[in-house]
Amino acid sequence: MDTSKSNALKFIILLGIVSLFADITYEGAWSINGQYLAILGASGTVVGVTAGFGELIGYCLRLISGYLIDKTKKYWTITLVGYSINLIAVPLLALAGRWEIAAVFIILERAGKAIRTPARDLMLSHANSKIGQGFGFGLHEALDQVGSVLGPLIVAFILYLKGSYQNCFVLLLLPAFIALSVLFVARLTYSNPRDFEVEKINLQRKGFSKPFWLYIIAVALVASGYADFALIAYHFKKVSIVPENWIPIFYSLAMGVDAISALVFGRLFDKIGIFTFVIVTLFSLLFAPCVFMGNFHLALIGMILWGIGIGTQESIMRAAISNMVQINRRGLAFGIFNTICGLFWFLGSALMGFLYDFSIAYLVLFSVIVQAVSIPIFVLSTRKN
Repeated sequence: MDTSKSNALKFIILLGIVSLFADITYEGAWSINGQYLAILGASGTVVGVTAGFGELIGYCLRLISGYLIDKTKKYWTITLVGYSINLIAVPLLALAGRWEIAAVFIILERAGKAIRTPARDLMLSHANSKIGQGFGFGLHEALDQVGSVLGPLIVAFILYLKGSYQNCFVLLLLPAFIALSVLFVARLTYSNPRDFEVEKINLQRKGFSKPFWLYIIAVALVASGYADFALIAYHFKKVSIVPENWIPIFYSLAMGVDAISALVFGRLFDKIGIFTFVIVTLFSLLFAPCVFMGNFHLALIGMILWGIGIGTQESIMRAAISNMVQINRRGLAFGIFNTICGLFWFLGSALMGFLYDFSIAYLVLFSVIVQAVSIPIFVLSTRKN
């Protein structure tokens, strides 16, 4: 296999195209899953439990998947299985005549995503070693976010044309098929992405370094201080500072900023390393006061800052893992990172939802403080053992 820099870039772009069409598929589905369950007779509690249980299963499977990757080295097999479950579950929703069946498919989709994520990130980290971890993950995230924007827009257009929810799920079979086809091409063309990276493996090392765990703590703090867009949209609607038809536009804007910031800060990460997170966090910790305590224009600025933070979390935070952990431990490291990040995002979002009902000022204070506390911990994680 050709392990040149240009070939590594082609591999990253191929996986980015896979993520683009995969995101069209499942992000499009997620934009209507709640409404679809309601039509099938599910209660609000069922909708919440289904979404929450799906995410919980996802967090646990990421850790297990990462461990299995390091033990078996079957990252292509695990990636293919995960993507297949992740994507095929979406069009199958069209066949669900009961909410119970739909809930199973929704949970399967989350499970499939969890299975393949650590393996995909591991393969990307090998190719990124040729062009820079920050830029590589940033480029992948930018392509990924194109799909995140297009998926819900495509579904909205189908519904605008008076199509049914079942029509949406069936039509999402097309991007799912494209994603899986490109993935198989990548598998046939790049059978062993590990060849992109040459590193001496120290088999004597057990466990992870202190800087790694400090970094994970900092990531957990940042994740816990980030509000889900659902809560932000709820606030916009409740206090009427953003017209209802503008709320999806605000979200699309944030996703666009996400893609751009992933590329910009990815490049910066390759130059100055983890100190990039200090810069980004100084911006992102201001999103909460702008979004929850500002007027229309401040809310708009807040969504831009929110998008910058999301772009960082989804791209260069993974890049730092690649630089901290040896090849033979990287699968588990990505599993730990994804699990902790997702778990603390969930816990932080739940707490902020509670604080919102109690006091918006306390919500803002919590978000700002926990993100600010992460800054010195990021700095400490740069020190050697």
